[in-house]
Amino acid sequence: MTRELPAGTVTFLFTDVEGSTRLLHALGADAYADALASHRRLLRDAFDRHGGVEVDTQGDAFFVAFPTAPGALAAAREATEALSTGPIRVRIGLHTGTPLLTDEGYVGADVHRAARIAAGGHGGQILISAATAALLDPDELRDLGAHRLKDLSAPERIYQLGADAHPPLKTLHQTNLPVPATAFLGRESEVADVARLLTRDDVRLLTLTGPGGTGKTRLALQAAASVADSYPGGVWWVPLAALRDPALVLESAAKAIGAADDLADHIGDKRLLLLFDNFEHLSPAAADLGELAAKCPNLTLLVTSREPLHLAGEHEFGVDPLEPAAAVELFLTRAMAVNREIQTNGEVARICERLDHLPLAIELAAARVKILSTGALLQRLERRLPVLAGGSRDAPERQRTLRATIEWSHELLSSDEQRLFGRLAVFRGGCTLEAAEEVADADLDTLQSLVDKSLVRVRGDRFWMLETIREFALERLDAADDADALRDRHARHFLSLAEAAEPHLRGNPKAWTDRLEADLDNLRAAQDRFAERGDELEEIRLVAALWRLWMLRGHFAEGERRLEVVRRGAAAGTRARASALCGLTAISMARNATAVATTAANEALDLYTQFGDRWGIANSTFLLGHVAAEAGEFARGRDLFIEALAAFRAEEDSHYTLLALRNQAWMEYELGNQPGATALHEEVVELARAAGNPRMEASSLGALAEYRILDGRPNEGLPLLVRSTRMFLELAERIEVTINLRRFALALVNLHQTDTAIRLLGAADAADEEMGAGRAAWVRDLEEAAVAMAARGMDEATLARVRDEGRRLTLADAFELAVSSVP
Repeated sequence: MTRELPAGTVTFLFTDVEGSTRLLHALGADAYADALASHRRLLRDAFDRHGGVEVDTQGDAFFVAFPTAPGALAAAREATEALSTGPIRVRIGLHTGTPLLTDEGYVGADVHRAARIAAGGHGGQILISAATAALLDPDELRDLGAHRLKDLSAPERIYQLGADAHPPLKTLHQTNLPVPATAFLGRESEVADVARLLTRDDVRLLTLTGPGGTGKTRLALQAAASVADSYPGGVWWVPLAALRDPALVLESAAKAIGAADDLADHIGDKRLLLLFDNFEHLSPAAADLGELAAKCPNLTLLVTSREPLHLAGEHEFGVDPLEPAAAVELFLTRAMAVNREIQTNGEVARICERLDHLPLAIELAAARVKILSTGALLQRLERRLPVLAGGSRDAPERQRTLRATIEWSHELLSSDEQRLFGRLAVFRGGCTLEAAEEVADADLDTLQSLVDKSLVRVRGDRFWMLETIREFALERLDAADDADALRDRHARHFLSLAEAAEPHLRGNPKAWTDRLEADLDNLRAAQDRFAERGDELEEIRLVAALWRLWMLRGHFAEGERRLEVVRRGAAAGTRARASALCGLTAISMARNATAVATTAANEALDLYTQFGDRWGIANSTFLLGHVAAEAGEFARGRDLFIEALAAFRAEEDSHYTLLALRNQAWMEYELGNQPGATALHEEVVELARAAGNPRMEASSLGALAEYRILDGRPNEGLPLLVRSTRMFLELAERIEVTINLRRFALALVNLHQTDTAIRLLGAADAADEEMGAGRAAWVRDLEEAAVAMAARGMDEATLARVRDEGRRLTLADAFELAVSSVP
């Protein structure tokens, strides 16, 4: 049984195998694997005997927590002695602190401190921090003096267990790298990636690029420190933020390394690393760097800049915001420095998400928890920039507020770049190149320049801004004379896109739903603009074009809200209104608002009849059949579906023909004609497969699976259900997946896999709530049947607990769980 992690004062132990690559080559793969396995067993035995709890294991390294420092030291000693006769030697580091213990594990700089101490040692050596040494018998320890570790912290007094001789510690020397005020957290993989580039012979110039606040400087400093052993000539930092004259760049470098004469002559053929930090405003000096590198064959240049230098041989490394887990750790660690009572909850992750996971923004926000709860901070972050001020007084002026950081970049733009920067803020969630050109009059070269300067980002075919940067750009847009005209152009552009997509949202719509989903925020902004201006007809046209997207992608609550314009009676007597009424019918049924659906479907039928629109009449009739079915009027529903089926066939609409046929099968089953229903569904599967319509094929496969399950043949139904669900997942039709999960639950509870069945119901519950979907009566019947069977062998409290556990599963995870349970 796994023991709980110790809390309060904790001693951390890190291990690392010395020379693992060399050992692999020397021993061979099989012998090395055996040696590693033996090493792990010996270490775990020692840790366990002395009260250690294994926190993490990565590759051949261990991270273990001990409630006492003497216990940690005894385990380290025993582990080292146990390995002394074998081929594997490990270095071990110990450090004691009071980290924050969260549901995800330990948070705080103390965790990383122990790892850095271990990294400075050699095989067979046990290194101990001053904090841990204070809790041990000093007679056992040898004082190795103060050392600068490669985490760039202030000098740390390091002790060694025993008097054995070892090579000098692998710590920093020959450097002027600054000591940051706070510990470096996260970005382990990025540090390793940059370090690998810096040790490659073919990389002489490496530029870290990214917007302000992403942590380029901290990453560059950390990576430079980590490769210090590879540069006997030293690793030297050249800060440039305060400079305004490009001619002073090389003079600043000469001063940093103590060159009294010509910089190139001083460097000569030394293997040396120069880090030029914050280069973006000194771009004319780029040529000087190129000439310096050409004269010094063993010189490597590391540059941080908001844009590349555009020199021959340059390698660019884009610095992205933090990964979500690292962002949360950074926030909690910085917050603990001002408020030890910080609560760890889901609000922290949402705060970090709202801040685009930008390190600077997170640090500035974390400082606010001294006077704000995380809930209050989250609420205030609806407007980010005013909150993100008041940074550390020893930080550069432009890094004390996020606004100043972004403004620094903005001031370096040309007038054309500034104009486009502001205009691009009209897009929510980014845009395609076509949209940028049509709405914002984007010039390709100017847009490329904004990308180079890290103010605009590119992913696939979309251009977008971090929301913290977009908020600043919106201020520029709002101040522009053409802001209203630009917003109107934006709304009209996305209305045109929606109307162009609408005919394709039937049958096989995934390519178009993907396209519209990518611009969902822009489509929302378009409707908001039409509503703001009172343009009811345009608003109705937009919702009429979009309602199928909301249905297919599970945006039910939003769809109901946005279709309110129809319920207000807007655009009376128009074709757009008739189409929107069909959408209101479909969404209302999904939300269990039957009365609204009935009224809307009847009005749509009246309008289409007035227009003489035969397809519209068929669709309204189909929807009225659906309303009748949901009300339990199955005979009437069947008659209306048959009527709609004939009309769709006359219109040669293959998709809606299949849809009406599938719903006729549903009615036959509800009326007790199971053989007839089965035959109709099998016909739909065959026709849909021939027509290349996976939606309808998956729909009838799910129904056929359900019939077999209800008939007491779950083993026959499950393979059909697996095929159906896999197809719906590929189509991203979430509501259909939740229906199938309930079918899985009923099948699995029949096969006595009750825990799995109830977890699947929990996953479906959570997805429905997220989408704002109601449950049709027949879906509730499936669910209630599964729960009733489960309750025979599971008490109410256990059932509730297991169902709640299932709520944490994604739909894809729930499906994989279901598939793994199929006999």
